Amino acid sequence: MTVFLFAIESPTIILLVVAAIFLLFGGSKLPQLARALGQSKKAFRDGLDDADRDSRDSRSRLDSVDDEALFEEARRRAQQVRADEARKIER
Repeated sequence: MTVFLFAIESPTIILLVVAAIFLLFGGSKLPQLARALGQSKKAFRDGLDDADRDSRDSRSRLDSVDDEALFEEARRRAQQVRADEARKIER
C-alpha cells in the first residue's frame, strides 16, 4: 500500500488517474464534485474556527474567576452533598 502511494509521483500515473476519474464521473459531474469538496473543506475550517473561538472564550471566563470564590463554591457543594447523603441514611 505505501509503495503505491509513493509511486504516484510520476506525471504519467497522475494523468492516468485524472483520466480514469474523468471517465468514471463524466464531464458534467466533475464540477459538482469539486464544488462539494470545496464546501466540505469550508465547513471543516469553519468548525475548527468555532472550536478555537469557544476555547478562547472559555479560557477568558475562567481567568476572571477568583480562586477564593471557586474554593468557597466547592465547599458549599461538598456540604450540600454531605447533607443529602445524611438525609438518605436517615430514611
